[in-house]
Amino acid sequence: LAVSSRFDAQINRINAVTSNVSNAVSFSQTQDGYLKKIAKALDRMSELSVMSQDVTKGAADIALYQTEFAAQAAFINDLAAKQFNGVTLFTATAKNVTVDSEGATFAMTGVGSATAYDLTGSNLSTGAAAAQAAVKTMIDTVAGDRATVGASISVLTAYNDQLAVLRDNLSAANSRIKDVDVAEESTNFARSNILVQAGTAMLAQANSVPQSVLKLIQ
Repeated sequence: LAVSSRFDAQINRINAVTSNVSNAVSFSQTQDGYLKKIAKALDRMSELSVMSQDVTKGAADIALYQTEFAAQAAFINDLAAKQFNGVTLFTATAKNVTVDSEGATFAMTGVGSATAYDLTGSNLSTGAAAAQAAVKTMIDTVAGDRATVGASISVLTAYNDQLAVLRDNLSAANSRIKDVDVAEESTNFARSNILVQAGTAMLAQANSVPQSVLKLIQ
């Protein structure tokens, strides 16, 4: 019973850890989803920065490009400030995720920040080439951050699989301690049932003998 109680406690902790790890995976997947949107916006900003360097375009045309460029930059800044259940998605601070029942942790590397992807200072009207360079640098940064997030998802998923295996094995071991062996007990029940029926039959037979004798006497 003492061993079983410890198993029960550990299994419950594993269930809690599994929930924590699954939430961390969801957090990272949300990060990656937003980074994908940021990357798409950067692609468009890169295109606009090149188009604005067309020698056939006048100042009015470039101003129109700048309008969209600025809107995309504001959109990226908005995404960079998003939260997941009240927790900031993009921060350089690592998050320690509990990954086993004994309290071991995995450091989920932080990426970005509220201003890490800020390109609002770039302006196509005053420096299209410089804006293009800034966008290219940011594209590389976002690609690296997506790789970091992807690595965290991969490791956390592996921990989740490991926890599932451990929980199944502990549950099986605990079952052998606490639960009845159905096959063995079914065999015992059948044997006992046969003995009871045989005993009942023998008793009935024994009771019938005096009755037969009485009939002969009569």
